[in-house]
Amino acid sequence: MYGKRAFTLVELLVVVMILGALAAIAVPRMISGATNAKINACLTNVDLINSQIELYYANKGAWPTDLKTVTADTEYFPDGVPACPFGTAYVYSTTTHRVAPHTH
Repeated sequence: MYGKRAFTLVELLVVVMILGALAAIAVPRMISGATNAKINACLTNVDLINSQIELYYANKGAWPTDLKTVTADTEYFPDGVPACPFGTAYVYSTTTHRVAPHTH
């Protein structure tokens, strides 16, 4: 007859500790990766909006009076204006005629 084969409590404890250590390493990296992706998406949106503001100036010969003048025009944003992944509104400066990146 064969004896019963099973894992001991110590073996199971070692496996759980290894899985816990791997999770402790992987979870923070995934969270910071998602935050970095949102920051990069936000910066890309700012660049896109600023390029469309410049295109507006090239087409109209004048800077827009506010951001909505450009973002509401489907000629410049046919798919709609890009939204900040953090939910922060983009702010247009009538002095620099740019949307400045915001901090997160």
